[in-house]
Amino acid sequence: MAAHHLEIWKKCLEVIRDNTSEQSYATWFKPIVPVSLNGNVLTIQVPSQFFYEWLEEHYIDLLRKTIKRFLGPDGKLEYSIMMDSTDQTYRVVIPGSTSNNTKNLIGRPAPEALARNPINPFVIPGLKKLEIDSQLNENYTFDNFIEGDCNRVARQGGLSVAQKPGKTSFNPLIIYSGTGLGKTHLCHAIGLETKRLHPEKTVLYVQAEQFTNQYVTASKNKNLNDFVHFYQMIDVLIIDDIQFLAKKTLTQETFFHIFNYLHQNNKQLVITSDKFPSDLQDMEKRLMSRFVWGLTTDLQMPDVATRSAILKDKLYHNGIQLSNEIVEYLASNVRSNIRELEGVIISLVAQSSFNKKAITIDLAQQILDRYLRSANSDKEVSVEYIINIVCDYFSIPAEQLALKTRKHQVVQTRQIAMYLSKKYSNASLASIGKQCGNKDHATVHHACKTVSDRLDTDKQFRVMLADIERKISM
Repeated sequence: MAAHHLEIWKKCLEVIRDNTSEQSYATWFKPIVPVSLNGNVLTIQVPSQFFYEWLEEHYIDLLRKTIKRFLGPDGKLEYSIMMDSTDQTYRVVIPGSTSNNTKNLIGRPAPEALARNPINPFVIPGLKKLEIDSQLNENYTFDNFIEGDCNRVARQGGLSVAQKPGKTSFNPLIIYSGTGLGKTHLCHAIGLETKRLHPEKTVLYVQAEQFTNQYVTASKNKNLNDFVHFYQMIDVLIIDDIQFLAKKTLTQETFFHIFNYLHQNNKQLVITSDKFPSDLQDMEKRLMSRFVWGLTTDLQMPDVATRSAILKDKLYHNGIQLSNEIVEYLASNVRSNIRELEGVIISLVAQSSFNKKAITIDLAQQILDRYLRSANSDKEVSVEYIINIVCDYFSIPAEQLALKTRKHQVVQTRQIAMYLSKKYSNASLASIGKQCGNKDHATVHHACKTVSDRLDTDKQFRVMLADIERKISM
């Protein structure tokens, strides 16, 4: 009678195998270990909380029907979950099992799972703590991340997270902006500062595209469980460019469960995006809803003073000396992003070195003109420039965009300015709204949708907008 639970589960597996694909059966049912049978309650051991959630979400009906078939109408299923320790026992509460009750269960890792050797850094058996490469760039620190009005909230939020990972209300910390404004630098700074203050913490920086490739490889090799277990070990998980998960439904679903596990266990999540979370396309709603649990903040284009400070810092660390006149000239004329500013510096120093010319304001003007002309035709223009073009077109002073009025001409001008700013600049919605009458990002989003919808139905409006766009591109 002691082995009766093994016989029952074997019969259950025969039915389950007939009703699932071979890959699903191998991934989600073969790893399950039957533990005991008490009356009409069968207890099974699963490798992780994620594993349990997946079964409950995707196979609950199949499990319920199969259990009742072999244990009668009152048959129930309970779970024992392995936890992240090699020799300690944990008591965990499992809500909402198929038995429709809550029960304290005790789980510990199977010894044989812990004895296996890892194949590569992203296939880690069990939940054993291991030393891993955090993939952090030592050059991107808080010390050389220059603070200004454009990034103060994000920088201070990142410092708070590094000081108390998982213990602040900034979990997750979402940072969004256009390209070249410092998201990646800030991510690495958070990771490095966390490791400095909390050397016992496991920190990992990973790009969303890399995460996706790892998921695909794990799925093909049928070791998705090890992939998930690895990420469940992380104390501070930093995901860069989350927008790359768009349209990747299965990858998003797996990340959703990893996110839940880490958040529930007070592990810190830091996520970056090129847009405000609600503006991301083709992302699961339940995943998007998690993003607003913590702090969402953006990085804006630095003002001239901050660009000058950034430029001086980069020149200092690279042993380059430029006059204040040249620094101010470059900071005033390179307005799109910091990456472009770095490119101009490299070109300037290269021209000076190769041609044995002193770096003068004239040389800086020549290099900047050549650099900007060689940029692609889709290069960003400033929101201020777009506002001026649109307001000139409708003969409305730019100051009127800030007025609280329902006049059609003003409202339409403001909406078109917002729409074109989103299309042609890398500014965030919050930044666009601030410059277009001090509106919030939701107003910008609504304006963009209004203009887009009208373009689909109003031919005269399309002609007018095309005329404005030609003026912007001149």
